[in-house]
Amino acid sequence: MNEENTNPAEGSTNGAGPTHSGFVALIGATNAGKSTLVNRLVGAKVSIVSHKVQTTRAIVRGIAIHNNAQIVFMDTPGIFKPRRRLDRAMVTTAWGGAKDADFIMFLIDSERGLKGDAETILEGLKEVHQPKILVLNKVDRVNPEDLLKLTAAVNAVVPFERTFMISALNGSGCDDVMNYLAGALPEGPWYYPEDQISDLPMRQLAAEITREKLFLRLHQELPYSSHVETEKWEERKDGSVRIEQVIYVERDSQKKIALGKNGDAIKAISMASRKELSEILEQPVHLFLFVKVRENWGDDPARFREMGLDFPTS
Repeated sequence: MNEENTNPAEGSTNGAGPTHSGFVALIGATNAGKSTLVNRLVGAKVSIVSHKVQTTRAIVRGIAIHNNAQIVFMDTPGIFKPRRRLDRAMVTTAWGGAKDADFIMFLIDSERGLKGDAETILEGLKEVHQPKILVLNKVDRVNPEDLLKLTAAVNAVVPFERTFMISALNGSGCDDVMNYLAGALPEGPWYYPEDQISDLPMRQLAAEITREKLFLRLHQELPYSSHVETEKWEERKDGSVRIEQVIYVERDSQKKIALGKNGDAIKAISMASRKELSEILEQPVHLFLFVKVRENWGDDPARFREMGLDFPTS
């Protein structure tokens, strides 16, 4: 995976004709399936997925090539009613990403429908003037008649260019989304090299992978405010890489949970993260995890910068 490159690339194309490019922001309530969908559309893992709400914290860009179009998907944090400083930063980031995009993709969990945060987001979309498409996810779990009623109810509030019914998990309907976006985005050069699938630096992606494994292992026990940073990255002469990461928690009791009895939890997290990082990097990985207590790290501007978030002053 390449490091960030923001210069437009003339690039090669998959056929004759002019190239198209643009940014598509995915917005939706927490756990609507945005990260799963981005990974599906890109064809590779660029955004972490877990059962935790608000797993995605900052905008993650996944880059896909379809026909002659380069589509840059912006996986935004789930939008919800914020309670803490970190929550406010995430919600502000999500709406900012939407307003900076060429296209908006509003993702709704079809099983939940227009409840709670989804309804609030729909009202907020009245103030967003970019072209918008509606994507109903998990449609394989819902009666077709109910899907049509949901489609009508949503479009009655905000008119969408098109409505798509998909399953991000099994890929059903996703080709239709890609075909539509490839034709709808404006003509222009590609923003990234053809082989780049994300603009996330590897150090940050590695931290995200470990955070995912942390949540998957301890999602019922550990608060989502836990944070992972990659502190050292050493390419070794034997072709392997040594990575040192720190898991930050806010209390000693949380540190004990992260470590587990006799270190069982941290060993399992390290093993799972190391395995996936080795596959992504295509080289042996030596991963060393440490757990540190940093009280009130959610009020530390440096931590927000590390996550790619603006620090709210109020």
